[in-house]
Amino acid sequence: MSFLTSTTHLHIKTWVIALVLFFIAALSSKKLTGVHMGLRAVYILLIITGGALFLEWRDKIAESGMNYDMKVLFGILIIGFMEMILVRKNKGKSVNVLWVLFAIALAITLYLGLSTGIGMNF
Repeated sequence: MSFLTSTTHLHIKTWVIALVLFFIAALSSKKLTGVHMGLRAVYILLIITGGALFLEWRDKIAESGMNYDMKVLFGILIIGFMEMILVRKNKGKSVNVLWVLFAIALAITLYLGLSTGIGMNF
């Protein structure tokens, strides 16, 4: 299972795929059930790759351990916001507040993910 934890590339690729599918489904004028179901499958890959990275790297980088905990929390929140936005949009309900919360959680998660010790260091 070292292919899951040797680099962050697989996790980043799944996030990119998830965001692309999410924006296709969210910005479409009609209901895209197949895209939504594909996105749910990608959620599973995200949780698996993220969980493997978390278990592998959490204790190895002591100075940013709490940042990893926060990143996991905000990553799960992002998945929840993505799902809530799509479901509420399909029901015709307002999603403005959820878009704001999604954007804030995404910014925090990206900051935490890129500022910790693994992955790309800017």
